[in-house]
Amino acid sequence: MGAVEKIHEDQRAKGPATILAIGTANPANCVYQAEYPHYYFRMTKSEHMTALKQKFIRICDKSMIHKRYMHLTEELMEKHPEICSYDDPSLNPRQDIIIDTIPKLGEEAVLKAIKEWGQPKSKITHIVFCSTSGVDMPGADYQLMRLLGLSPSVKRVMLYHQGCFAGGTVLRVAKDLAENNAGARVLVVCSEITVTTFRGPSAENLANLVGQAIFGDGAAALIIGSDPEIPAERPIFQLVWTAETVLPNSEGAIEGQLRDVGLTFGLSDRVPHLIADHIEKSLKEAFDSLGISDWNSIFWVPHPGGPAILNQIEAKLGLKKERLRAVRHVLREYGNMSSACVSFILDEMRRKSAEEGLATPGEGLEWGVLFGFGPGLTVETVVLHSVPTVTRG
Repeated sequence: MGAVEKIHEDQRAKGPATILAIGTANPANCVYQAEYPHYYFRMTKSEHMTALKQKFIRICDKSMIHKRYMHLTEELMEKHPEICSYDDPSLNPRQDIIIDTIPKLGEEAVLKAIKEWGQPKSKITHIVFCSTSGVDMPGADYQLMRLLGLSPSVKRVMLYHQGCFAGGTVLRVAKDLAENNAGARVLVVCSEITVTTFRGPSAENLANLVGQAIFGDGAAALIIGSDPEIPAERPIFQLVWTAETVLPNSEGAIEGQLRDVGLTFGLSDRVPHLIADHIEKSLKEAFDSLGISDWNSIFWVPHPGGPAILNQIEAKLGLKKERLRAVRHVLREYGNMSSACVSFILDEMRRKSAEEGLATPGEGLEWGVLFGFGPGLTVETVVLHSVPTVTRG
């Protein structure tokens, strides 16, 4: 073997990338969906728009969301009233809030993940940080590195403005890093807040109302590495296979533009049907080599973009209600937290599985699928292998 080939071989891990720990965090400010329409129209000084308020109440009622967490408080809105307008220039104050908050919320989730991991943070070799909000230089990845006191030689990847599908993107990137760098421990962070998208109502833009009704704030952190050091490290899910695709005829279905008024949001009512119509093709591509075609025999971690998407997937594939139990729980208790959602679902699933004494953290099942859906319309697919609980002690 030549010198270059030997170096190439030695650089690579032997086994698959594996999730070793999960941590989540939310702002302290909790808003309840039943009360939110009245709060939203009062804070945006839009109570005179009575017909639109009634429409918003119906949207909130159908959202299947019980509560959400938001960094944007009444005090902050009173300090920055331009944020409450539909079309006032407000990007600067939004950015001032976001640049400070995104890495700090991410840090909360990271500290929980590191505590569960049980290893010194000096073992972290890479950071993959994702946020729909921000765009500063140096970015939130750099700020997090400083907050945690990590080595300045930690290798960083910062992903801004990817949207909801990026919960799968970060796993795909982390898998490549972990498997191609022996001994790597990749810190994955998704930190999302709605400050950049919050704005007052408009009768001309009902997609904005949908966004105001479903999005919440949250951060998730994962420690990912290959060849876990048992028993010091406790593997949860292996990342077996990944893919990314853009669905045909989906241009403009989900989009956003960063403007003086913040991040505007466009959402077509075609989205649930587009996803449902193409999801089996993604599943077959992912599972044919494993000989799996019974979609009720795997555990499910799709991004909960909204109840219509989940209902369409369930109906199209004939899924049993319990297959989307963890997904619906996260949507109900936190809303749509963009890229952070799928990690919250993994955390809820393994918690509930342990509580019920199941054999694996994937609802007792061996194989599972994680889907990210977002602008493009982009779909990220990750095949997960659930590590038996008996090997995790």
